[in-house]
Parts: sequence; C-alpha cells; structure tokens
Amino acid sequence: MMWPPSLLLLLLLLRRGAQGKPSPDAGPHGQGRVHHAAPLSEAPHDDAHGNFQYDHEAFLGREVAKEFDQLTPEESQARLGRIVDRMDRAGDGDGWVSLAELRSWIAHTQQRHIRDSVSAAWNTYDTDRDGRVGWEELRNATYGHYEPGEEFHDVEDAETYKKMLARDERRFRVADQDGDSMATREELTAFLHPEEFPHMRDIVIAETLEDLDRNKDGYVQVEEYIADLYTAEPGEEEPAWVQTEREQFRDFRDLNKDGKLNGSEVGHWVLPPAQDQPLVEANHLLHESDTDKHPRCTPWSYTRHELA
Repeated sequence: MMWPPSLLLLLLLLRRGAQGKPSPDAGPHGQGRVHHAAPLSEAPHDDAHGNFQYDHEAFLGREVAKEFDQLTPEESQARLGRIVDRMDRAGDGDGWVSLAELRSWIAHTQQRHIRDSVSAAWNTYDTDRDGRVGWEELRNATYGHYEPGEEFHDVEDAETYKKMLARDERRFRVADQDGDSMATREELTAFLHPEEFPHMRDIVIAETLEDLDRNKDGYVQVEEYIADLYTAEPGEEEPAWVQTEREQFRDFRDLNKDGKLNGSEVGHWVLPPAQDQPLVEANHLLHESDTDKHPRCTPWSYTRHELA
C-alpha cells in the first residue's frame, strides 16, 4: 500500500526524540494519596521548539515509542500503517479515523500499564486456571492458607493482618459487581486499580478516611491530615512545606470551611476531577495533521492518510 507524504510527516513527528522531565506533581509530600490519571508522557509538550517526544509517546506508549526509535523509516511506516488500520477497525471501519477513534486509541495506550499489571496479577491469583479469580484464591495467594478461625495465628501482629484481610474482602465485594465471588478480568482490574472505576469511588474514599481519621469521628482534621505527611522529631521546627500544606488544607481541601474534611471533600482531594487528556491530545494531533482540509472531513474527522 502506498502512503502519501502527509503520513510520512507523522512518522517524522513521531520519531523526533527528546529527554523527558519529572512530572510537576512529583514530590515527597502527600502525593501518594492523590490519584491522577497516568500521564500520556513525562516529556514536555513543546511542539513549538521542535520537541515532539510527548506526541510520540502519547500515540504509541513509552515502551513502543522506544521500539519505533530503533526502526528504519520504512519499518516505522509499515507498523504505523497497521496501527492506523487497527484504530479504524476498532471504530466504525469506514476508512476514516475520527476524533473519537483517535481519542479511544490514545486512552487505550494510556491504560497499558494497568493492563500489564493486571495480567501479571492474574497469573498469580488464578491458581486453578479456570479464567476467573475467586475471593478464596486471591485471599490464599495474598495471605496464605488458613483454616477458618485460625487466621494469622502464627504472626505477631495478627489483628493488623485481620484488618487488612477484611479491608481487601470488602473491596473485592464492591469490585465483584455480579456478586458471584468470582472476579472477571475487569472486576480484578477494579479491585487492583479502584481509582479507575466510578463504582469504586466510595471504597477509595472510605479507605482514605480509615487511614487518616485517627480519632474515628468520621472526618479528617487538619492535624490528622498533617500527620499523614509529616512526623516531627522532638524539638524540630515545623518545615515551611508543612505550613504550606496547612494552607492547602485550609484554602483548597476544606471546601465548606468547617475546619475538617468530610467524605465528599476527601473524594475531591484524592480523586480530583480530571481533564480528558486523551481527548486534548487527539484534538492537538488532529489540528496538526489535517493540513489539506479535505471537503469530506467534518471538523473532527480525517482519513488515515492525513494522520501527519
């Protein structure tokens, strides 16, 4: 199949390399509680200065992008052609690549690390190889096999392990939407990555509250919030970044200004409203690639030949 020059432009765009930089959210203070969508790339989005690594990784994924960097232009062109065909077949198969199809592909690429982690876990948990993961399988693979009533009799901190087990079972029951105590791959994904599923939102909030709410009043007080981030040494002056976190709590976390966080405020903090990164990137690539403004194209649709 012959591909027009506009496709070659995309190949050149995708092959341009650059060094990534740390995410602006990276940092030591409290970031582990906040669930953000996986970044499309750690590289700067800086097309204006000829740095297309962000687009390269957003479209292909970081690992596949590295593979493309080792290919000849002819090999890149052939592989990219197969990807474009796959994008269209996954949509309406009309010979055009729409904005929706491009967004879906980028989102699929963004979630690859989740699929990989679930695949690895699946091999561990599906011990009877029946294509499903039962609660008993997951429990035994994680905590070891115990007879009823004898759980953790052989470990020092048995109560802590019992609480962990109960918490995992509760999460599993929420992920197990059909209630058959057997997790499909999708349900196991919800168990392992609850932040990715709307129906798991309440369990993420509940677990965060349980972790932080030391006085068990159902709220997160500012001192409980700080205690999750920082433990002062005797005689140590509180660092400036802790003061900043107190201000963050007051100005941005405590939405109703009552001096504490309720479940809704905890949810807004740890599961913040997210920008649709794949849609933004799909629009960007469309704007950069739809150069001939083909009269058959809608504003959000272009042929596979115009992916440049």
